[in-house]
Amino acid sequence: MSLKSSTKVDVNTQELVFTVDGAAFDAAIEKAYQRQKKNINVPGFRKGKASRKLVEKYYGEGVFFEEAINGLINAEMPDAIKEAELELVDTPKIEVVSADVKDGVEFKAICVTKPEVAVSEYKGLKAPKNVKDITEDDINAQIEQIRQRNARIVSVDDRAAQLQDEVIINFEGFMDGVAFDGGQAEDFPLKLGSGQFIAGFEDQIVGHSIGDEFDVNVTFPEDYQMEEYAGKPAVFKVKLNAINMTELPEVDDELIKDTTEFDTIDEWKADIKAKLEQQAETRAASEFENHLMQKIIENTDGVIPKCMFDHRIDSLVSNFEHSLKQQGMDLDIYLQYTGMDMDSFRESFTERAENEVTLRLGLEKIAELENIEISDEAIENQLKEIADANNMTVEDVRMRLPMNDFVDDLRVNKAVEFVKENAVVDNTITSEESEEK
Repeated sequence: MSLKSSTKVDVNTQELVFTVDGAAFDAAIEKAYQRQKKNINVPGFRKGKASRKLVEKYYGEGVFFEEAINGLINAEMPDAIKEAELELVDTPKIEVVSADVKDGVEFKAICVTKPEVAVSEYKGLKAPKNVKDITEDDINAQIEQIRQRNARIVSVDDRAAQLQDEVIINFEGFMDGVAFDGGQAEDFPLKLGSGQFIAGFEDQIVGHSIGDEFDVNVTFPEDYQMEEYAGKPAVFKVKLNAINMTELPEVDDELIKDTTEFDTIDEWKADIKAKLEQQAETRAASEFENHLMQKIIENTDGVIPKCMFDHRIDSLVSNFEHSLKQQGMDLDIYLQYTGMDMDSFRESFTERAENEVTLRLGLEKIAELENIEISDEAIENQLKEIADANNMTVEDVRMRLPMNDFVDDLRVNKAVEFVKENAVVDNTITSEESEEK
């Protein structure tokens, strides 16, 4: 391969012209012939037995050109890109300028290159880091959760139904004195106050006792999904069969000992408080980082090729589809449920893709400006972590990972840490301002 020229023809666009000599082209043709000959018929010869010259005479000199040229592109294009010192972000568009067995092949490739960006500011960025104080109300909310988890349902027969009770009812609905389809059920469980039924239905059960038979008068909402019922009054004849209530336990040392690894409620509460404080710290740190990364996006300037956004959308769609499959759902079915087509579905990822690509480029630029490098020891430590987590050897991991991308990821992560270490906590920035930025 000989690189004849490398010319910038547009923003992020380079034209390469390179050649492959006649000997290399002839060798590629021979390989194509050897691969295809077993399937070639030439009159007067058994299938696969005709020589290359006879095949070319019978079918034309260029019979193997296409496969040979494709093989040369795959073999020689990477060397041309490397010699031109280009970093591509899309598959190059290649044109065959000329092809001749004697003189070889000349190629022209239009290459979309990685953009050069500038980051106007990345040191001393300000962001809020508000760590929530853990209050007694937060502890009590955790106590209520453990009560709910250990609650039991008990039957009630000595009082009328109350909100939050679960009642078992028979009902049948009528409009203008005529029963309507779908308006009846027997032994239906309904939690009063859940809002499961039409507004007003559940409230009219409150105060009734087991065995009571009574009417419930309601009006269907104007926007009810069944248009023939929308806005119309209805009467439901109801019989109350049973009342159940949720009985919550007292949270004491005995309950804590039975349901947790702690012996006393004081030990459990201390642990809960410590965990809530850690969660609050983690949440604040995450919001701090998110705010800083948004600032990096805003401060990153450059012309970014659309193909980079498109490739990121491809990845996001693929990841989403994989997640759906793990849940037993097909993407086509999901699109039907949501009323979207593939174009609108892809469009929904546009803003996220643009932000992620811009952020990545900005962080890579910061890593370059700050001469951030990853030591061999750090690389080995990261590989070992992955290996241990997946029950593999370091060498297995190394063989499976694209190492250049892996090291680039480590540099980007280190750039994130650099931005955070050089940032300024400013809690005068409100959460609303943080979200806007």
